[in-house]
Order: sequence, then C-alpha cells, then structure tokens
Amino acid sequence: MSDRPHVLVVEDNKTLRRLLEYRLGKVYDVAVAEDGQRALAAVEARAPDLIVSDIMMPVMDGFALLAALRSEPDTQAIPFIFLTAKADDLSRQKGLRKGVDDYLTKPFDVDHLITRVGQIVQRSQVYQSRLTAKIGRDFSDRLLPREMPAEPGYRTVFFSRPKEDGGGDLFDWTRAGDGSYLFTVGDIMGKGLQAKFYAFSFLSYIRSTLHAMLRETVSPARLMQRVNEMLITDAVLEETFASLLLMRWEPDTHRLTYCNAGHCRPILVTPDGPGMVEHSDLILGLDLGTTYEDRALVLPPDSALLCYTDGLNEQVTRSGGMFGEGGVALGAQQALRAEQPVHALLSWLLRRSEKPTFDDDVLVFWLQRQPLHAGDGQASAPATGWRHHSAADHRQPNGA
Repeated sequence: MSDRPHVLVVEDNKTLRRLLEYRLGKVYDVAVAEDGQRALAAVEARAPDLIVSDIMMPVMDGFALLAALRSEPDTQAIPFIFLTAKADDLSRQKGLRKGVDDYLTKPFDVDHLITRVGQIVQRSQVYQSRLTAKIGRDFSDRLLPREMPAEPGYRTVFFSRPKEDGGGDLFDWTRAGDGSYLFTVGDIMGKGLQAKFYAFSFLSYIRSTLHAMLRETVSPARLMQRVNEMLITDAVLEETFASLLLMRWEPDTHRLTYCNAGHCRPILVTPDGPGMVEHSDLILGLDLGTTYEDRALVLPPDSALLCYTDGLNEQVTRSGGMFGEGGVALGAQQALRAEQPVHALLSWLLRRSEKPTFDDDVLVFWLQRQPLHAGDGQASAPATGWRHHSAADHRQPNGA
C-alpha cells in the first residue's frame, strides 16, 4: 500500500469522475465510486484521508453519504468536500451545517480543487500528528515513575527520552514489605504508538502481578515466570514479545538479585573497569515452558550498575558501526565519577555518534553506591534520587 494520502471521489458523471481520478491521481492514491452506497463500501475497504463528493446522485446522494459517515465513530472525522451544480444558498448552508470542509459549485476550476484538497489533507495530517504525539506523551508519562528511591549511601538516577511518539520502553519500581526494592526495565518489540500502547498494557499487568505475588515471593525469577505465562495466555497481549529485566535491590546488604529475559545486559561499573552482568534467559512471550533463574551480585563501594534499553547499544558511531555493549561500557566508565553520570554517559556517546541525536528511544537507570569513608566503613554522601524525563524543557545531551 502506498504512503501517499488516499482520496475517494464520489461522482455519478463518468467523464468528470475520470477527469478527477486522473488529475488527483498524480499526487494521491485515488479511489472512485458512482454513488453514496458504493462510496460506503469503498470507505469500509480502505478509509480515505479525504472525500470529494457530488450531492445529486442516484441510490444515495451526497447528504445521505455524509450523514452515514458522520454517524460512525471510525468515519465521522474524515474531511469532506462537496461538488455540486446546485449554487443556491440553502444547499450550501445545509452542507456547512453538516460539517463539510469545503463546498465548490460546478463548473469549478480543477486546479483550485486540487489546491483545496492539498490544504485540507495537510491540515488533517498535522492535526493527526499532533494528536498521535499527545497520546504518545500521555502513554510515556504513565509508563515512567514520578520519583526515585532515596537510600543513604546511594544515588539512583533515571533518564528517559522517547524518539518522536515513542516506542515500547518501560521502567518501574516498587518497594517490598521487607524494605527491598524491585525494579522493572523492559522493551516491547515494535516501534511507535502501537508499541507504546502494548507497553502501557504490559506494564499494567506487571504491576498487578508483582503487587499480588510480592506477598508470597520476592524472587525475580518466580515473578518473571508468572509474567511470561500471562503474556502468552492473555488474549489482549497475544503475540506480543518483550525483553524484561527484573532486579531486587537490598540497600542494607548492597545485594542485587536479578533475572534477565533477553534484555540488554546490565553493566557493572567499578573503579577498576566495567564488566557485563552475564546471564540472560529467553525473551518473554515465546515459550510457555521457559524457565528463569535468579542470579546475584554485591555492589561494591564507589561502583554503579547501569541498566538501559537498546537505543544506546544500537546507536550508530561515526565509523558506521554500532556502539554495542562494549561502547556503552566505555562511556559508562568515563561517567562513573561525573557529577551527573547519565548526562555524562549520553554526551560521551553522542560526541562519537554519526548523528548529533539518538536514533531510537533512550532509557537509562543508574544505581550508584557511594565511596566509603576511610576507616569507618560509612558511605561518603547521602542518597540522591534524581529523575530526568523527556519534558520539553530538558535539553538533549550533546558534545558541546
């Protein structure tokens, strides 16, 4: 199917119908119908971006066609231009009251009609783009937390910036009854608003599942098993695939227990260098029989754990390749001692990127344990919880 806007011409005069089909067809995908009844069938087959219709037609006239379209939620907003030989004010006023976007009387100038079609289609596309972006931002706000945990001796940093209307990146956290925290980092396969919708639905399921199961277990693997079963058996999310990292953080013992279902492997950043958190199981939604396993590590002093989505490792470098895990790890190492580590990491990557902006959604979670005071075993600084979201007043990190 073409990416060009789709225009439906409804006209009972064969000569005029073919003329409009030919002239409009140079710019748009054009379908034609002889009367309102055939036009309704054409709309059902493929919804047009605009309809150009005569008023006086057999079987079903233009007013009846317009009324039928305006009565259905799926078609009531389709832009509409009336073409008619009726030049009296009553017909014109009736058309305008019914919500037509323009009203041209025969004989008309075809070039003028083409200009009006272009203006109305463009206006409709701008409106649709703004609406899609607004919905995407609304989903983004609901997919991301409004605050971050704050624990003595730790810094928790979160950053998210969707690309345009965004895809399926998600992040969430909750506190268990024993004082530990459970973090969720995920990516729904797909792009754009559809992925964002499924991510919103998926995260809703995860939240309800975790809240129900945390009464009986804090094991990320057991929770992951249940989420996988839900994703495969639920009709709403059928054939939806996701990568997911579930991680339990115990601030008092500095212990991290994690289960990874095909997500980007976290990076452990220490003063001696970065390393990958190795283990990963199969992504969610593929196999009902998949088993998941808990792994654990202790976060050393003056070290950080970096969790992220694939907008970082798939970013293209100046040499034409992707950064990959190794490139992200190098950037994370440079950011370890920075005052704003996530901003430092993203700026480091962009300075070495093919483009000055990221090509995909960016989501980063940085959990950093502060250095110890010499001799007393205590952390050198209080915790800070910092969240950087994608609001318009936040600038894109760059190499400046």
